[in-house]
Amino acid sequence: MRIVFMGTPEFAVPSLEALLRSDDAVVGVVTQPDRPKGRGQQLVSPPVKLVAERAGIPVMQPLKIRTPEFLQALSAWQPDLIAVAAYGRILHTPILRLPPMGCVNVHGSLLPKYRGAAPVQWAVIHGETETGITTMLMDEGMDTGPMLLQEKLEISPDDTAGTLAPRLAELGGRLLVATITQLKAGTLTPKKQDDGLATLAPLLKKEDGLIDWTINATAIVDRVRGLSPWPGAYTFFGAERWNVWQAASNGGAATDKPGTIVSVQKQAIVVATGDGLLDIREIQTASSKRMPVGQFLAGHRVMTGGRLGSPVV
Repeated sequence: MRIVFMGTPEFAVPSLEALLRSDDAVVGVVTQPDRPKGRGQQLVSPPVKLVAERAGIPVMQPLKIRTPEFLQALSAWQPDLIAVAAYGRILHTPILRLPPMGCVNVHGSLLPKYRGAAPVQWAVIHGETETGITTMLMDEGMDTGPMLLQEKLEISPDDTAGTLAPRLAELGGRLLVATITQLKAGTLTPKKQDDGLATLAPLLKKEDGLIDWTINATAIVDRVRGLSPWPGAYTFFGAERWNVWQAASNGGAATDKPGTIVSVQKQAIVVATGDGLLDIREIQTASSKRMPVGQFLAGHRVMTGGRLGSPVV
């Protein structure tokens, strides 16, 4: 078959690579435009573009996809099927109707749970112990199309969004090829999603990283895990911002106000939450790199009774 692939970030790379190893022909790749990055704001190509260029596959990077010009260019590739993984935009009807075998999406959750742009992060934030990949036929909704294949994946207690995403991405590549193989064989029956079981996984913003110390310790730990590596969980000690990269619930009962530093130990800063005590174990300030708390305390004065929370102006 002639396949067009649409995807952008690192998560989409294993899906494209799996297609390139398959029996079908990837005739074109659509990805987001190059974006400025870093202090120098130099343009950086999406990971999917780099893979496509190395494989000699034509690439399009449209600023807008709802234009006659883009639809015409896409049609010129004559795709039998469009495969999509984390492209970053919702496809409208003219694109969805273009390939005879439809548009197949690789989604990083067990749909209908966690529809949206950040399913990996929200599964960890909510303390899930398993997630997975769903392939589906796309419609104009946000991850609402009929499901094709699903496979589960365990989330370990130590997983962050950053450690979980690569495993899901590899699974996504394998499941995409299996889905296309079964579609060609006519052995797949699309299954309608139960909208009553749907949950959302909206795009995360930088401000979502601010820790709310009034919730319970376990929920904060899960949030720290789910927000790593981006946007990162953070709090303020006076006017100083602390990025919290590793934390654990220590099982103790909290009697102080949420956000109060109740103990400063060799390897942990112990903080009261809305329910239970939390150990901060890895930390970073604006002027430092990530480091274990023991190393951090060697150069920072932190006293019992201090408060963490919103910035003090």
